[in-house]
Amino acid sequence: MAGINLTPSDPSTFILLGISGLESAHEWISIPFGILYIIGLSGNVTLLFVVGKEQTLHKPMYLLFCMLSLTDIATSTLVVPKALCIFWFNLKGITVGGCLTQMFFLHTISITQSAVLVIMAFDRYVAICSPLRYTTILTNGRIAKLGLVGFLRAVLFILPLPLLLSRQPFCANHIIPNTYCEHITVVKMSCGDITVNKMYGLVIAFVVIGLDLALIVLSYGLIIRAVLRIPSTKAHQKALNTCTAHMFVMLMYYTPGLFSILTNRFGKGIAPYSHIILSNLYLLVPPMLNPIIYGVKNKELRDKVGKYTCRS
Repeated sequence: MAGINLTPSDPSTFILLGISGLESAHEWISIPFGILYIIGLSGNVTLLFVVGKEQTLHKPMYLLFCMLSLTDIATSTLVVPKALCIFWFNLKGITVGGCLTQMFFLHTISITQSAVLVIMAFDRYVAICSPLRYTTILTNGRIAKLGLVGFLRAVLFILPLPLLLSRQPFCANHIIPNTYCEHITVVKMSCGDITVNKMYGLVIAFVVIGLDLALIVLSYGLIIRAVLRIPSTKAHQKALNTCTAHMFVMLMYYTPGLFSILTNRFGKGIAPYSHIILSNLYLLVPPMLNPIIYGVKNKELRDKVGKYTCRS
């Protein structure tokens, strides 16, 4: 129980409080945390297994589903095990190096996931607006390369965050009112000049994510324009139906993410535990819902999942 004996004055250690303000309810809060994590992990592992086993699913769209599942698994796994240790065993200590490492991987995966969503929007654009050229424009190899580029972009943008923070002096109070290390929360604990850190964080949030959102909106704008030109109402519905799941997943990712960023910086009147709960749900709910959404909306995938799960 090393976490119980750690003190905030230990210069090499931060203290993660969990859900600050609701410490007495930690054991109850751990129940939905654990359930959401298990459902999300099971769903995403099932999706990866089915796509891996079925040769007919070795297509660009399903490769993108797998990329999204991998980022979902990584995101929740970086947060939930430590959160449950806090809730169940009061193990609140985390080294400064461990905190910066967790922060780096969390934000890197988040930016990577944003890139995957952009590629998914482009995939739907090509499928609907240039269906005859789809197989030549988007191959599995090209999708894999785009995914790798998205990951490398994330690493290059996020790497300066922990490097800048590692040079900052931290105040005696090493308490983080959350279940995980978030960039802006760690920045606020510094006693030095944090102007560069805060500005760079905002640049990433609004330039990188803003650019990705603009590309997604452009893709779906062109898709809607192309769909409206189709004379058949049935074709309208079929084309839009293929995009519904993608659009819902993107709304789940960007809406709470941007809200969390803004409230963390400017929402001084909001109760601290409200933001903490929201930021945790943002990392837990999409990984749980994404495989369910794609399983329900995609008949081919739904049939293949049923082939394995309904075996006697």
